[in-house]
Amino acid sequence: MKKKYDVTALGELLIDMTNNGTSGQGNALYEANPGGAPCNVLAMLKKLGHEVAFIGKVGDDIFGHELEEVLEYVGIDTTGLVMDDKARTTLAFVKTFEDGDRDFSFYRNPGADMMLDRSEIKEELVKDARIFHFGTLSMTHEGVREATLYAVKTAKEAGALISFDPNLREPLWESLDDAREQVLKGMEYCDFLKISDNEIQWLTGKDDYTEGIRWIYEKYDIPLIAVSLGKQGSRAYYKTDGTEEGFIMVEVPPFLQKDTIETTGAGDTFGGCMLHFILEKGLDGLKENDLREMLTFANGAASLITTRRGALRVMPGPEEVQKLIRDVLTQ
Repeated sequence: MKKKYDVTALGELLIDMTNNGTSGQGNALYEANPGGAPCNVLAMLKKLGHEVAFIGKVGDDIFGHELEEVLEYVGIDTTGLVMDDKARTTLAFVKTFEDGDRDFSFYRNPGADMMLDRSEIKEELVKDARIFHFGTLSMTHEGVREATLYAVKTAKEAGALISFDPNLREPLWESLDDAREQVLKGMEYCDFLKISDNEIQWLTGKDDYTEGIRWIYEKYDIPLIAVSLGKQGSRAYYKTDGTEEGFIMVEVPPFLQKDTIETTGAGDTFGGCMLHFILEKGLDGLKENDLREMLTFANGAASLITTRRGALRVMPGPEEVQKLIRDVLTQ
C-alpha cells in the first residue's frame, strides 16, 4: 500500500544561536539559525525529492512562528507541529572551535519541545509513513518520552521502518546513566541506526568501533548501522548471515573542505542521505557496492553543509553533491 509520507520524524525543533564573529566593540555575535536534528534530516530528504512530515512542539512566540515558516518554506509538512502558549521555544547556543569541535549551551528548562504530550501526536502522520525517524532529545523527560515511544510503537505496528539517531547531548540529561538507558531503548525498535564514533565508545566502552558494533549486534537485531567518523569519513555495518562475522563493513573516506565554517548539521545531513538510499533500495540484500554508494553520497552532502552556517534552510541538492563527488574523484 502506498503511503503519503516517505519519512515522518518526531523530536526537537529549535533555534541554533551560532557564533558569527564579533562586533566592532569586540562582543560575540550570534546568528539565529533554525535547527533541530529531526528537521535537518527531513530538510535533506526533501531536497532529494521525498515527502516528509514533522511532529513536535515549539513555543507560541517569535521563534516558534519563524520555525513554522521555515519548515513550510523547505517543504516539510507542519500538520503535526504544535504551538505551546506556556513554554518557550528551545534555544541552543553553539560555540565552534578552530578544530571544528563544538560546545552547546541549551536554554530548555522547560523548552516547548520537551512538553509534547502523547495526546498531541497526530497518528495519521505516523501510520502513513514508510520510515519513522527519532532521536533521544525527545526522550530526556518522562512526558515527551512517553509520546516518543508511543509514536515509535505505532509506526512499527503500521509497518514502517524505524530510524534512530542517539544524538547525545550530555547537558540535557540528568545523568549519563539515564541517557544510556534511553539509547538502548531506542535500539530495541530501530531498523537503521545512525551513530557517531564517540557515541559508540561512550555506549559500549569499546575504543575499537567494530568491537563496539559487535557489542550492539550481540544485543539488537539492527539490519544497518551507519557510523559517522567526522574527519575520518564514515562506515556502514550491514547484518548478513553470509559472513563469518555475521555482518559486513564498508568504510569510505571523507570529502574535506578548505572553507569549513562549522559542523552543525553534518551528521543530520549524512543521516538524511542514508535514509534516501534506504527508501530507494530497501534494507534487503544490500551489497558492498550499495553501501559504498550510500556512504560516498552521504559524506559528500555532509561535507558541503560544513561550508554553510546552519543546516535546515541550506541543504545541498543532489546535483551539487554529485558534482563534488565527481570533482574529487577525478582529481
